[in-house]
Amino acid sequence: MSTGISRIGVVGAGTMGNGIAQLCASAGYAVTMRDLKPEFLDRGMATIGKNLERFVSKGKLSAEEREAALGRIKPTIEIGDLAECDLVIEAVLENYEIKATLIRELDAICRDGAILATNTSSISVTKLAATSKDPSRIIGMHFFNPVPLMQLVEIIRALQTSDATCDAIVKLTESLGKTAHVSKDSYGFVVNRVLVPMINEAINCVHEGVAPAEDVDAMMKLGANHPMGPLSLADLIGLDVVRNIMETLHDGFDDPKFRPSPLLKQMCDAGYLGRKSGRGFFVYAN
Repeated sequence: MSTGISRIGVVGAGTMGNGIAQLCASAGYAVTMRDLKPEFLDRGMATIGKNLERFVSKGKLSAEEREAALGRIKPTIEIGDLAECDLVIEAVLENYEIKATLIRELDAICRDGAILATNTSSISVTKLAATSKDPSRIIGMHFFNPVPLMQLVEIIRALQTSDATCDAIVKLTESLGKTAHVSKDSYGFVVNRVLVPMINEAINCVHEGVAPAEDVDAMMKLGANHPMGPLSLADLIGLDVVRNIMETLHDGFDDPKFRPSPLLKQMCDAGYLGRKSGRGFFVYAN
């Protein structure tokens, strides 16, 4: 499938960034992955190598394909190296000011016609697009974790996004072997607007003593046929991320139904962020 895109830039080598870079490189695209420090890039490349090796051990990828995918990724700390990209996907911290600043920086170096995509999970893409000198080329590409395995990419059209930009990104998403679904710009879009308040309500059930965390998860798995309980999912996502999304929804819609659970705030304040900190609603070894 011809997408008109040959080199893809990824800003951020963390969990989402290295997953996006791995996905694009495995699909045959040349990738420039940029982060602020060499150690961040080293960690991201090591994660990609381990993930690809896992595919090799399962017979889903040959050793030659693994090496070819790794060879397509160029790690760099220089933002100027993104100037040659046809598409740049940012996967930096979920913070409006950080993302807006990055878009302005990319505006200054990327060629006319290059597409700038944000992997934001809840921030207004329209508001981000307004910071660009060419808002028509800004679009949301919301990937899900783990990126190589999750099938959906939520494509978010800002008010300013052009048809050409949207069409190109839908084709690009399909070329990656993913399913694209387009939504208009709204806080939380579709998935997180539905999912995260459900998680927040599960947290409220624990906070109010309705049932302990283990029982809440068990009942949702058995009664709603969820493959993972909402509190285990919160631990996987990161309770700080869940809190950030709830606060974005609450501030954006100015609706009390999106108020973050007091227990969610307390756990974040305590540093109980889920799997990445070793403790959330459940305790994790290592």
